[in-house]
Amino acid sequence: MSAIPSVNLGDFVSGDPARKEKFVKEIGAAFEDIGFVALSGHFLSDELVDELYKEIKAFFQLPQEVKDKYEIEGIGGQRGYTSFGKEHAKGKKEGDLKEFWHFGQYVEDNPRLEKEYPANVMVDELPDFNKVGKETYKMLEKTAKYVLRALALHLGLEETYFDEYIKNGNSILRPIHYPPITTEPKNAVRAAAHGDINLITLLMGAHGKGLQVQNHKGEWVDAIARPDQLMINVGDMLSRLSNNKLKSTIHQVINPPRELWGTSRYSIPFFMHPISEMPLNCLENCIDAEHPKGFEDITAGEYLHERLIELGLIKK
Repeated sequence: MSAIPSVNLGDFVSGDPARKEKFVKEIGAAFEDIGFVALSGHFLSDELVDELYKEIKAFFQLPQEVKDKYEIEGIGGQRGYTSFGKEHAKGKKEGDLKEFWHFGQYVEDNPRLEKEYPANVMVDELPDFNKVGKETYKMLEKTAKYVLRALALHLGLEETYFDEYIKNGNSILRPIHYPPITTEPKNAVRAAAHGDINLITLLMGAHGKGLQVQNHKGEWVDAIARPDQLMINVGDMLSRLSNNKLKSTIHQVINPPRELWGTSRYSIPFFMHPISEMPLNCLENCIDAEHPKGFEDITAGEYLHERLIELGLIKK
C-alpha cells in the first residue's frame, strides 16, 4: 500500500473525547510531515460515488462539439467545461493531458456572493448530472468542515475558527478525465508537479497508481487510497496561514506504462476554498524565533487571482 498515513473521521465525530484527540494528533502529525492522509469515515455514500462516476463518464463521452458548448469564455474556467490541454502547472508551458468540469458553490442566504461567483452550468443532455454533482459537492464540503475543525484544534485555534470563512466559500468540485494516450507525449504528463492553491483538497479516485507525492527527501512516493477512502492534502493557503507548519506537498499524476496508454483515468478533487475576504496572514502562534514569518499578508481572493494568472487560466 501507499506510504500515506490513514485516519478515520469517525473518531473525530464519535463524541468520545479520547478518540477525537487521537484523530487531531494523527491528522496534525501527517500534515506536518508529508501533507497527505487517506481518510475513511467521510460523508459520501458508495451509492452517491457510483452515481457520480456514471454521470461524469457519460458527460466526457459526449461528442466534442457538445462538450465545447459548455466551455464558457471569460470566467477563467471556474464553471463548466475546460477542454483538453488548456491548463498547465505553474512554470510549465505544456498543457496537462486532461479535460475537466467545474461545479462551484451553491450560495445560501448571501446575494452579494451570488453575484460574485459565476453560476453553475446546467448540462441539457444529462438530466441527473447537476443533481448528483450538487449532492456530492455538499457531502465533500461537510467532510472538509470537520477536517478543518480538527486542524484548527491542532493549530491551537477555536475549533470552529474556519467555519465562518468556508460557509459559502469559493470551493470547486472538479471531475477530471485523463483520456487514453495515443502518441508519445512531448514533455507532458497527466498533471505536472504542482501544489494546490486552496485550504485543503479532498480527492476521490486515488485508487490506482498515478498520483505521486514528494516527501521531504525529494523522493516521489505513490499515494494510493482504498476504495472507501478520500485522499486529503494541505493546500498553499493553509500552508501560508500556518507559516508552513502544515505542509503543502508537491504532487503529480504521472502517465501510465505504455501497455495502459489505451485506458482512461478519472479523478475527482474537491478544492476547499474560503470566501475571498479570509486573511491568510501567518497565525501568531505559528511564528517564533525558529520559524520567522515566511509569507506576506494577503487575502484568499488576492492569492487565488495571482495563482490563476500563473496557471494560464486568466490573463493579467
